[in-house]
Amino acid sequence: MTKARSGKTSKPTAITEEVRTVPSHAQVDIAVDELGVRIIHPSSDGEIVRSFDSGHTTRVREGLPVPLGATWDGLGVNFALFSANATKVELCLFNEEGEQYDVIELPEYTDEVWHGYLPDARPGLLYAYRVHGPYAPHDGHRFNPAKLLLDPYAKQIVGELKWDDALFAYDMQSPKKDLHIDNRDSAEFLPKCRVIDPAFSWARSRKRHIPWEKTLIYETHVRGYTMRHPAVPEHLRGTFSGMSTPHIVEYIRSLGVTSVELMPVHAFTDDRHLQDKGLHNFWGYNTLSFFAPHPQYMATHTVNEFKQMIATLHAANIEVILDVVYNHTAEGNELGPTLSFKGIDNASYYRLMPDNKRYYINDTGTGNTLNLSHPRVLQMVTDSLRYWATEMQVDGFRFDLATILGRESYGFDEGCGFLDTCRQDPVLSQCKLIAEPWDCGPGGYQVGGFPPGWMEWNDRFRDTVRKFWRGDEGQLAQFATRLSGSADLFNHRGRKPYASVNFITAHDGFTLNDWVSYASKHNEANGENGKDGSDNNISANYGVEGPTDDPAINELRLRQMRNMLATLLFSQGTPMLLAGDEFARSQNGNNNAYCQDTEIAWINWDIEEKGQALLLFTYRLIALRKRFPILHRGRFLTGAVHEKLGVKDVSWFQPQGPEMTDAAWKDPHAKCIAMLLDGRAQPTGLLRQGSLSTVLLLFNASHKDVVFTLPSVAHGQSWRHIFDTFQPDDVNEHNFEFGREYICTSRTVVLFELINTAKH
Repeated sequence: MTKARSGKTSKPTAITEEVRTVPSHAQVDIAVDELGVRIIHPSSDGEIVRSFDSGHTTRVREGLPVPLGATWDGLGVNFALFSANATKVELCLFNEEGEQYDVIELPEYTDEVWHGYLPDARPGLLYAYRVHGPYAPHDGHRFNPAKLLLDPYAKQIVGELKWDDALFAYDMQSPKKDLHIDNRDSAEFLPKCRVIDPAFSWARSRKRHIPWEKTLIYETHVRGYTMRHPAVPEHLRGTFSGMSTPHIVEYIRSLGVTSVELMPVHAFTDDRHLQDKGLHNFWGYNTLSFFAPHPQYMATHTVNEFKQMIATLHAANIEVILDVVYNHTAEGNELGPTLSFKGIDNASYYRLMPDNKRYYINDTGTGNTLNLSHPRVLQMVTDSLRYWATEMQVDGFRFDLATILGRESYGFDEGCGFLDTCRQDPVLSQCKLIAEPWDCGPGGYQVGGFPPGWMEWNDRFRDTVRKFWRGDEGQLAQFATRLSGSADLFNHRGRKPYASVNFITAHDGFTLNDWVSYASKHNEANGENGKDGSDNNISANYGVEGPTDDPAINELRLRQMRNMLATLLFSQGTPMLLAGDEFARSQNGNNNAYCQDTEIAWINWDIEEKGQALLLFTYRLIALRKRFPILHRGRFLTGAVHEKLGVKDVSWFQPQGPEMTDAAWKDPHAKCIAMLLDGRAQPTGLLRQGSLSTVLLLFNASHKDVVFTLPSVAHGQSWRHIFDTFQPDDVNEHNFEFGREYICTSRTVVLFELINTAKH
């Protein structure tokens, strides 16, 4: 094995190729000349034997153009790489020390796919590519064979990216910038791809297939969730194995959520500007590979560790949804590094400016945008999704900046190739598909605009609920709409209320505790002089910025957190809870912790007294949502009397007792309302009366107590008081007669259940 004196890998200086037809009984031929030792194996027709001066030999066959990637078939490995504009593709092989020991030109080119087969290759082999072609940025081409490239279909990435100027295809010191090619070898600084054996015994593990109307999502982060958990062994913290530990799984199961939504687990890299500041990409929205799990999340350094986590969560009846980033990659704009796609076929993989292909369309705000209008790029994304859904047994996906995926050259189109593909695909159409329905491009806000089969993050729910409980005026009508499942956005084409994924907080923004503790963001630790993170937090600190010892402020903050959680879990639609909000975790006012791989973003499991109380409260809330299915109906509420059944599914009442009028809805000062959900309402498309419990909800966001007159209901006897955010520890259930006045404390949610005459 040849090594350069500097310790870096030296390139082979001599290559020989023999194409021979050799009988199967022939002896091995050995030739020695000025090029070194050549070992010529018995081979099949057309087999190429390549020999280097190191004495190492590799047999090569034509292979197949499908499947793309490196595929172990039990005998050897097939390599296939798409590039429409390359002139030559070289497969580079490496040892475990990262030293290159062989370079093999892929011998065949079929349907724009370069391919070859290595019968001697086995799982564990480390590899990457060098791709030849024109370096012509104005034409969209950025080929540079000096730059090692990751396989877009690699199933495992080994090592970390080490930032160096050699990773850039252009001379960074040249005044011409990206127009001047750089010839330094980048292999030393790029991680490598590993061939894997996909074998794994799933035993009795099966996908959960939890109905949407029963789904309760829990958004969390593999590393952040486990780094400070005392029950997770230290060497497993921050990994898939850490997420699989019994205490973690049992806690999630006992909480009552049905589905864990994991922030990005695809292999990603740190941003160079973050490393220069001593920070790290924590969230992971900076993808290197769409098929490989993030290397730093694997304690065992095997892909099967991820599969074991899935099997463990499934055994606890918990679904796993992945937050996926198919809108951009870690390669940035024209001044970004060349790590994979840019050097393989830049003009195919990215959306480029039509009048000057040197520049990238940046609808993502990250420098580049994947070109899903290209059939091979669309294939890569859907192949990736199917891989995670089948081989890795993932239950669903949340798509970051999903409007990008619905863009054609002319803009967003719900009938675009990607969205159509997902709807008709026999695998993907059975997965849970959740869109973040916005991006930074023109016409990028598309909440409610995705086709049937898709659920969507509903930021209007978040904003309206925050404004209502903060006490903003003129929010009552919008608040009622969000409670009812946001029919104004989703009630079309047979979509259901659960199409609205309701959330009050998410990874991006304040935690629930910080929402009631800070009037402004505090992102000083990010080192961006406060320019990062949203200024529109719709928050309040109730008298003091940050933590305080004032008992009145702390009590009010805690009640407001209870109100927010109660609203989330009592609303029609699919609730999403941010991990840690159930026990009031804080990020010290940082509303953009994307670069905080620190205790700022890691969940603190040393839960304070107020956090313990809120946790018990959350347990109870989730149990109540399950106890009363009327809170998550499969049909939109109409508020109209059903002519044949004589039932109104929802009624809205003013505190004094009368039903809401147009004038009452338009009153900008109104901040309280009663919502009656009638369990007798038609539950499905069949004409029949429902048999669910009827519930009455009181919402009072005003600064004063309000007297409500409890309405009467046909076939009912009285109301049973079940729940009150002002008295969360009161689990005694009290009866109230129809027409009785009930004092609803300021900033409070109350739940009553109807006692039917037939039951008594």
